[in-house]
Amino acid sequence: MNSDSNPAPADPALDRVTRCSRFGRRLLAARPRLADEVAPLLARPFTRGDMEAFLAHPTCEDEETLRQRLRQLRQRVWLVATARDLSGHADLAEVVATWSALAEVCIAAALDFHHAALAARYGEPRDAEGRAQRMVVVGMGKLGGGELNVSSDIDLVYLYPEEGETRADGPGATVRPLSNHEFFVRLGRKLAAALAEATADGYVFRVDLRLRPWGDSGPLAMGFDMLEDYLVAQGRPWERYAWIKARPLTGERHDELASIVRPFVFRKYLDFGAFAAIRDLHVQIRREVARRERAHDIKRGPGGIREIEFTAQVFQLIRGGQIAALQQRPTLTVLAELLKASLLTAAAQQELAAAYDFLRRLEHRIQYLDDAQTQLLPDDAASQAMLATAMGFADYTTLAETLERHRNKVSRHFEQVFAAPQTDQMNHPLAAVCYGPADAPSTHALLENAGYDDPQQVVTILDALHQHAARLPESTQLRLNALLPPALEIIGSQADPVATFERFAGLLQSVSRRATYLALLAEYPAALRQLVRLLDASPWAAQLITRQPQLLDELIAPQSLMQLPDWTQLATQLHEELDAHAGDTEAQMDALRRFKQTQTLHLLAQDVAGRLTVEALSDHLSWLADTLLAETVARCWAALKTRHRDTPRFAVIGYGKLGGKELGYASDLDLVFLYDDDDARAQEVYARLVHRINTWLGTLTPAGVLYEIDLRLRPDGASGLLVSSVAAFHDYQLNHAWTWEHQALTRARFVCGDAAIGAAFETVRRDVLALPRDVAKLRAEVLAMREKMHAGHPNDSGLFDLKHDAGGLVDVEFCVQYLVLRHAAAHPELADNAGNIALLKRAGAAGLIPGTLAEAAANAYRELRRRQHALKLAGAQHARLPSDTMRVEREAARALWAEVLGG
Repeated sequence: MNSDSNPAPADPALDRVTRCSRFGRRLLAARPRLADEVAPLLARPFTRGDMEAFLAHPTCEDEETLRQRLRQLRQRVWLVATARDLSGHADLAEVVATWSALAEVCIAAALDFHHAALAARYGEPRDAEGRAQRMVVVGMGKLGGGELNVSSDIDLVYLYPEEGETRADGPGATVRPLSNHEFFVRLGRKLAAALAEATADGYVFRVDLRLRPWGDSGPLAMGFDMLEDYLVAQGRPWERYAWIKARPLTGERHDELASIVRPFVFRKYLDFGAFAAIRDLHVQIRREVARRERAHDIKRGPGGIREIEFTAQVFQLIRGGQIAALQQRPTLTVLAELLKASLLTAAAQQELAAAYDFLRRLEHRIQYLDDAQTQLLPDDAASQAMLATAMGFADYTTLAETLERHRNKVSRHFEQVFAAPQTDQMNHPLAAVCYGPADAPSTHALLENAGYDDPQQVVTILDALHQHAARLPESTQLRLNALLPPALEIIGSQADPVATFERFAGLLQSVSRRATYLALLAEYPAALRQLVRLLDASPWAAQLITRQPQLLDELIAPQSLMQLPDWTQLATQLHEELDAHAGDTEAQMDALRRFKQTQTLHLLAQDVAGRLTVEALSDHLSWLADTLLAETVARCWAALKTRHRDTPRFAVIGYGKLGGKELGYASDLDLVFLYDDDDARAQEVYARLVHRINTWLGTLTPAGVLYEIDLRLRPDGASGLLVSSVAAFHDYQLNHAWTWEHQALTRARFVCGDAAIGAAFETVRRDVLALPRDVAKLRAEVLAMREKMHAGHPNDSGLFDLKHDAGGLVDVEFCVQYLVLRHAAAHPELADNAGNIALLKRAGAAGLIPGTLAEAAANAYRELRRRQHALKLAGAQHARLPSDTMRVEREAARALWAEVLGG
């Protein structure tokens, strides 16, 4: 492709440039010395420092020299970056970083030059307090994301912090002052001209200022206050998308600017209305592409770069206010964060990332052809051949086939995310039920056919819902009307449809003023189905979601919802989220509560789906509590002004259901706090720590309460100290504790804090459990405590109470505790906190009770717990069943009681 008058460059990388770029050939022909000048630079990336050094020597003394040097710098960067890219020495990340750095360096150099020139004439712009003001040039789009194209224009917004006017230095200054606004408008025009005007050396970057507030009709530069007023009062949905990647490139007070922009882009609450906004924007782009017959546009066309960006950015708009990691700019980084947050599957993330890399590299090679700002595939054979060579394909047909595969994958994922919900439900079979007209008999018949055994109750609920909706905005009413028919259909197939619909209606009334939740359920039918399953299974679940409707967001991704938790990973995630709110106690407390609610909902969904046994569920709920307690202790200690050491010598001990890893969804936590610290202030400091922990756990915030806690199992109970030293705890357990306190110790464990204290506690626990005991006295005291508990839970219902009645859970637990206290000295394996089922089997293996009885009692305990859990989940206040049920389990529990504690 090289003519005889322009021999190929000696460097192979530059030779490849001439074979894949007409612009490259023209540039080297027009500037023959460039090849020799850049050849030594090809071994490494062209860095920001290299660019700044080129502009610094020689100094740009006048405007003409500045323009020439900026354009000469671009030529060198173009050759080096293009040669390294085409020769395979630079990946996509290097190329876009190089071009982004070039833009930033050129903007800074031109801005500094023209600011100085204007200030020399009119004085420095200053605010009312006399502080100098500098222009904040905000990079938007790909420049903001550090992803700039080779031949891209740059989208800029010109801002400045404060209004004021210029003040010329020196007593002899006579030039009239300019307002800061006028100064920065002039500076902005100078900056754009320095970069964009074509000279004999070409241009640097085309500058697009249309993304500023009010677009072309808006002021060229504006203060922070004007920007904030605009975003709050007039910012449009598409502008949130535009400002996602906004990044200040010059000036100061960037944090202040971020505090203005962030709440506009990243809403505090979930914003599923973003789907419709971006969907509409995408439709407009598709129409424009079709109108111009630009289906071969790899940016705006089907399966193009824009669809990948939209897929990433819609999740940023929706969830960025809750997930700080999504408030990042580069597209590939955001896709990776979406995978971490389980908002994309691994396959989707990998396919979108691979397509993005391929499309962006192809985009660059299209632009290398003629240094033109285009994303259109060429239609002439010569250009197609050059493009195939540049992409490393044998021919253009193979390139086109690979491109098509990537675009198909992108389109598929895009459609999965943005598929429009069916908003017109007038043809739905249950439409007449929801918004008439229908007479009573036909309405009842439709509902009965849909699965409802009490149609009149459903009609009553619907009437109340419509009365409530009449007070809502019309757009919200439309969303509600679109949601009701499919919801009624899904609910009708549940076990108890009328009760489920009543819970659903209660939820809708609770969230109806936040239309985003209605949009969520309309956008995600799978989320609606999962919600209905939860509402049908448990009124407790209905209460949880109604009180904390942000949890609806968790129903979107089934693969995440049904994934077993990785507690190590989740602990890291929680730690990072709390770090993001450092110094904000209220935000950290809310973050802990949201974390608990989210993980509880995940476990609840898996529980309802039959994927977890009661034992596995309790284990996970206990690990959840452990994780939250560990972070609570760490954060409370860090905030304690009177702490005397960096790391507390302090531990949390779990008793009861937490200690035995038998937590339920609404269980409180039985806690004891220990320390091992010789400092004279230790008792007072750790008592303050416990008070703070109690506050963090038990305070009611907008996100609810974290845990109800019970501290009555500490030494001396309610009258004892909130926190004990290890030595005092040891002495108390050996010399002062009651037998029931030793029973409680059988299922106590170290939860979090200082591991050495945890080990010391375990030693004390085992020593106490292995104490020699008077068997008759032990038996009498255990029986007395059991009778006291039985008297405290009278049952005159005629039903069998699974927990408290004879043959119930407490009987089995008391038998196990008695076996441990009586035999742990001779059988130390019984001192392990292994759970009642495992300990029963160990007692059987040791010959302490018959093996068959041990197995029967263990099975009975497991089934009693399962039935108790099912009843509680279904909303029962007391876990009670008809007296003639669970006979086998009750007989096994009674046989165990007779064997262990009977006559």
